[in-house]
Amino acid sequence: MTVEMEQETAKELITYKLSNISKLIDSILSKWNQSSIEELLEKAKTGELLEAEMDAISLKQLHADQQRLNKLLNSIEKN
Repeated sequence: MTVEMEQETAKELITYKLSNISKLIDSILSKWNQSSIEELLEKAKTGELLEAEMDAISLKQLHADQQRLNKLLNSIEKN
């Protein structure tokens, strides 16, 4: 499906979504007192952080979404 919109509107929507994703990522990292995504994922994987598995899954998806949206934003800004 293709939707046409002004470039500035698209940038604003993507920036807003990126801001929300960043807040969610920070919230999860704070909850587990971790400073990086990689650190939390590794500690959840090894069992060092008990019961962090669901947050690690969410964090991994949020990070993937963040990367995808950053690429999209960069491609819009180049045009």
